[in-house]
Amino acid sequence: MDGAGWHKSGALNIPENLSILFLPPYSPGLNPTKNVWQYLRQTYLSNRVFETWEAIVDACCDVWNRLTAETGPIKSIATRNWAGTGQ
Repeated sequence: MDGAGWHKSGALNIPENLSILFLPPYSPGLNPTKNVWQYLRQTYLSNRVFETWEAIVDACCDVWNRLTAETGPIKSIATRNWAGTGQ
């Protein structure tokens, strides 16, 4: 968890089979979700001009669907051996 307010809520229901790893403040490079978004921007969405908001949403949906169709890139981008998640 990256320290966002909703991660610190007393109402947060964490399942028994999960271990939470808190990230240091101001460390987006350690957040796998932000790494996936950076990969998508750099690999598919950079240096493009979109005519409409709908074109942006369509491009993002297309890229997301392409990424989720293959598990290899997500595993390599989001895996952190130091966090015990490496295979």
